[in-house]
Amino acid sequence: MTADATAPAGLPAELFTTIDHVGIAVPDLDEAIAFYARAFGVRSVHEETNEEQGVREAMLAVGSGDTRIQLLAPLTPESTIARFIGRSGPGLQQLAFRVDDVEAVSATLRERGLRLLYDTPKRGTSDSRVNFVHPKDAGGVLVELVEPARAQH
Repeated sequence: MTADATAPAGLPAELFTTIDHVGIAVPDLDEAIAFYARAFGVRSVHEETNEEQGVREAMLAVGSGDTRIQLLAPLTPESTIARFIGRSGPGLQQLAFRVDDVEAVSATLRERGLRLLYDTPKRGTSDSRVNFVHPKDAGGVLVELVEPARAQH
């Protein structure tokens, strides 16, 4: 967490440093990458397969900053993303906030009564460490907490 984070009296200190990315579930990653390039002019700057999360993913650059759109395609019909697409169809799946310390932010959120999906962080894109706030505790939004790998800071 940032050392200079202060909040008005009675409000909690801010936990996030920036929006890291918005995750979009897609049935076909290659087709989605081509669509976003053709329609919006955004390009893929990183692609990987995350077996643990059951996805093939791409990070698309937006503008000149480091905010990204993450496209997530299922590796198997049993993966979380496949179940999401089966239940809700392709589309917005998560909002990810960057944090300095995912364990400290997770502990703070638990103290505030929010449920997190994992007891300990898991590996995310580019060896980041991630956890998720249960959507029922965040107004129906799956909120991802992303601590980038140290080399990326």
